[in-house]
Amino acid sequence: MRDAENSKMSPARDKPLTARASFLPEVSLPSNLPPEPVAIADMANMFGVTHRTLHFYEEKGIISSRRAGLMRIYSHQDVRRMAVINFFREIGIPVATIQDIMQKLADATCQEDADTIFQDLLNARKLELAEEVSTVRRQIQQISDILTDDNAQTLAERPFDDASVELTGQERRCLELMAEGYAPVRLARTLDVTPEELQKLEACVMDKVSASNRFQAVAKAYMMGVISQDKAQTRSDRNA
Repeated sequence: MRDAENSKMSPARDKPLTARASFLPEVSLPSNLPPEPVAIADMANMFGVTHRTLHFYEEKGIISSRRAGLMRIYSHQDVRRMAVINFFREIGIPVATIQDIMQKLADATCQEDADTIFQDLLNARKLELAEEVSTVRRQIQQISDILTDDNAQTLAERPFDDASVELTGQERRCLELMAEGYAPVRLARTLDVTPEELQKLEACVMDKVSASNRFQAVAKAYMMGVISQDKAQTRSDRNA
């Protein structure tokens, strides 16, 4: 009896997230927005993701598409949803959490409620990132204290200095933004390069500092003096 009453009171919850009317926060849309319907290739290119990523998001119910023959197509509202999802991914929010957020947005009764949900999320994420930055700085300082201890390390064992790594201006800028935590999509936009060009650029940077991934590249760059911790901290504080 109670289940039947609940079903009558909240029929919207039985609908997929993408099938329900929802209020979305305002985030930047791609400047090269094509007319509707938007082909899957255009959707992928606009956000620097693969077709497989879009399929994955559809499986999770956070975006949807229609069919035009064998091709998936999207509306401009789908592009808006993808812009919100992409923004969440760029600031480091996992897909499972994005599902919960999109559920809350779908349940919002007005734009003001959706904006409040969005602002609360951003404030919470900013605090998380500030704690992570504090932890990383402390760990870097602990490493630096050991590396500069003359009794613990000989000159031969010291890391290379900045002069031993020859980076182009773009490579250095790429490395600095990686250190600031820029996600690949945001990094490509900032550097004004394609995702493929960014991959090659990051590969060059990692090769020059002898790193196997972007996180190791940043850590080695700090230890080698390629990136100034004070400079990065000042920029980070300015953007906070």
